[in-house]
Amino acid sequence: MSFDLWLAFTLAAALLIAIPGPTNLLVVAYTLQQGKRAGLATVFGVLPGIATSMALSFAGLGAVLAASAEAFLVMKWIGAAYLIYLGIRQWRAPVADSGLASGVMASTKRRMLREAFLVTLLNPKGIIFFSAFFPQFLNTGEAVAPQMAILGATFLLLVLPINTGYALTAEILRKRLSRADWRRALNRAGGALLVGAGLLTLSLRRS
Repeated sequence: MSFDLWLAFTLAAALLIAIPGPTNLLVVAYTLQQGKRAGLATVFGVLPGIATSMALSFAGLGAVLAASAEAFLVMKWIGAAYLIYLGIRQWRAPVADSGLASGVMASTKRRMLREAFLVTLLNPKGIIFFSAFFPQFLNTGEAVAPQMAILGATFLLLVLPINTGYALTAEILRKRLSRADWRRALNRAGGALLVGAGLLTLSLRRS
């Protein structure tokens, strides 16, 4: 793979990752609710979700979802329902207490890691995206597997700083609005973002 081809992939991937989607909105929502550490925990849940989506895409699931309307519809509805459930739960959540015991916080972060992983994995468009996007940057005259590994690693490395940027930006807003009534409003804003992401997922088409 030439450097020019890799650079073109990097620029295109960075732009696509930066466009707000379900995973970005999940990072923002949890940061607004519980702060920067929660947002960063969510970022690290997104990474294995994307890696798993890539693996499934390369294994052929992307082609199945692109070809089967039924499979795509089932996965889309599961993913959308999960996002809407998370949004309603956050909308109704009490204002976060900064004095929570460390054990409770650790449990919460583990839950966020799991939820970020599932939200990322249950997005059928992501799996199809990898099947369609990556091959455009492959040198067909060379071995494909090493090139896919390079592109996959590059994509994951881009996800980390871009989603961290989303978390840090949301944290700035959260710090400026520190009163309890504002925190409650932020919880509801985060919940609305997740419900909106769920509705956006429902609008996905296979094409």
